[in-house]
Amino acid sequence: MGWWDSLWSSGSSTDDPLRNLDPKLREFLERESPVKYKTAQKPATAATIAAEAEAKRQQQVADDAAAAAAKEAEENKPVVPKDSQYQDGRYAHLWKTYRPLAEIEAETKSDHERLMDVLEGYKERKSQIGRAALENCAFEQMDWRQCMNNPTFTERMTMCRDQVRKFEKCYMTQTRLLKALGYLSITDRSPEAEEEIQLHADTLYQRVVAQEAEITAAREAGLPIPKFPPLIPRVAPIPGERPQQQQQPQQQPQGELEELPPDRLEALRAKLKKVPEEERAAEEEAFRAEWRAKNEVAGRVYDLWRQQDEDRRVRKQRGEETMWDKVAGTFRSGDNPKDK
Repeated sequence: MGWWDSLWSSGSSTDDPLRNLDPKLREFLERESPVKYKTAQKPATAATIAAEAEAKRQQQVADDAAAAAAKEAEENKPVVPKDSQYQDGRYAHLWKTYRPLAEIEAETKSDHERLMDVLEGYKERKSQIGRAALENCAFEQMDWRQCMNNPTFTERMTMCRDQVRKFEKCYMTQTRLLKALGYLSITDRSPEAEEEIQLHADTLYQRVVAQEAEITAAREAGLPIPKFPPLIPRVAPIPGERPQQQQQPQQQPQGELEELPPDRLEALRAKLKKVPEEERAAEEEAFRAEWRAKNEVAGRVYDLWRQQDEDRRVRKQRGEETMWDKVAGTFRSGDNPKDK
């Protein structure tokens, strides 16, 4: 009998009481039995112990590095926000629960208000570009005003025509350069970076004035008209375009025009015909920069619409659909702004 044989079996048999059972029955008992039997485990080798120790050591090093980084970030964190007048930490207990007003208003804005913010931001960008161009043309504007206040006989007869043309040229060129350089095209760019772009636009305009003076002097002296490189380099090369074309200003518009849709392409070609040849490269870059800005605004509007559709779908699943959701869903069904 099995119990009689177990009396004379070696003590090592108690290590695995299920060793003589059928494998399938053993698997069933191990899975269903509330009592779990532990089989004899093989002794760990020195290599296994060393590997486990190394893994633990590396994990400990990683945890220590993460803790040190978190501690350093916590120490370097300003005690008070930048809105505080005292950055030395005074009145820090009053700023613990502070939240900027813009953050609170952003959470409570409706979908229509968010959409209007995007559109108003685009309009405000255009007006700020105009103000920046006026700042860069302050000397030309001052000459015009001085001519109007105390004109000479010739200036009185011509109604300060030269000063007016000089100011208009400065304003148009500065506006063109600011758009081409991407002024205010990124929402989270620092004011210092925007000011550098504005100064760079003024530097480029002074270069334009110097180049025009050289061209005028060469024409008066009967010398060949000098050629100058484009003021603003190309934003990105055309796929499949030969590299030598990037160094030829006369071939630049033809390659870059292919990036625009057909309607914008025709509008740009018609606009370039009204611009002097030496200003066409900057005018083209300004046109393309403005087109990219409009596309960015359209993309943000589309993202807002998509978020509204997702919120409306969630409310419908919860059974909280409003009357406005039904009306908006009827008008917005199958409407994709990107297709327009």
